[in-house]
Amino acid sequence: MVFFRLSPVPGSGLVVLCLILGAISSYALELNLTNSKNATCLYAKWRMNFTIGYETTSKSNKTVTISDLGNATYNGSICGDDQNGPKIEVQFGSVFSWTVNFTKEKSTYLIESISFSYDTNDSTTFPDAKKKGIFTVHEPVAFRIPLNDIFRCNSMLTAEKKDVIQHYWDVHVQAFVQNGTVSTKEFLCDKDKTSTTVVPVTPTTLPSPTTTPAQKEKPEIGSYSVNNTNGTCLLATMGLQLNMTQDKVVTVINIKPNTTDFTGSCHSQTALLRLNGSNIKYLDFVFAVKNENRFYLKEVNVSMYLVNGSVFSIANNNLSYWDAPLGSSYMCNKEQTVSVSGAFQINTFYLRVQPFNVIEGKYSTAG
Repeated sequence: MVFFRLSPVPGSGLVVLCLILGAISSYALELNLTNSKNATCLYAKWRMNFTIGYETTSKSNKTVTISDLGNATYNGSICGDDQNGPKIEVQFGSVFSWTVNFTKEKSTYLIESISFSYDTNDSTTFPDAKKKGIFTVHEPVAFRIPLNDIFRCNSMLTAEKKDVIQHYWDVHVQAFVQNGTVSTKEFLCDKDKTSTTVVPVTPTTLPSPTTTPAQKEKPEIGSYSVNNTNGTCLLATMGLQLNMTQDKVVTVINIKPNTTDFTGSCHSQTALLRLNGSNIKYLDFVFAVKNENRFYLKEVNVSMYLVNGSVFSIANNNLSYWDAPLGSSYMCNKEQTVSVSGAFQINTFYLRVQPFNVIEGKYSTAG
């Protein structure tokens, strides 16, 4: 746990911030902002990451994902006053910045807007960007929360605008904190209202690491898609069975398509399919182009709640599965295993994917 102590800013007292190292895919950020009386006026805890697409000097498209938030600073965050509402400002080095503005009405406060800025002049992050400069995307939110309630959203929230995709989860935030005490009364986002229980999973204890667990029921087949401004850009059909091992205990979960949300993004060189549900914070499938004529599954990231309440997180960006020519789909009806790590495998059933060059929302011939 690392603490930051910043100089006072107008309208607030000493700012105390806390950054907690989080899971593999992101850091958990926690902010406790105090006023001139040393009373909490704004509290927030959340996880987030960003994906930015940009055009290169060779006229190809690339993406960069920002998930390592360990260098965050918070200059400009304020409690607010009669003229200016509360504001969270976060800087990630000199390249990225993120701002949330709040306003107050009679009996509610609003998360009014979110802005994200990035600087393509940075040659380390954007070494071959065609357009140089500082770019900002502004997302009006206008989400109303009762005064003295803390907003909570453990589910994945996604904002996509222009070339930027923003992901937020495990969000807890309260502006205009009353009497310096953060509320215990939660105001839930819509996704959490329908996903408040964890799907029960029965773990199987293994006598030894080499013991094979009992045969599990096959998962249902789900159909998933991702759209952009040109229509459907990614298609996936598959049954998914997740296998996790912790302390010689194997947990097997079958993904249920009718209770699973999905989103994603498409670019010329990469494509993302993200699944999330009641016990799955996120399950990412990242596809990439190789040799300019084939695609493959390059990366899998997962973070999910286990039955004991713990969080299981694994990431691997050096995979090589589901290889097929561009302009075709990849198909395998037999059971396959994607080995993400020694502790996490995904069994697929009746698999068909096409993350690039989808025409009229239909699969191309399997390659």
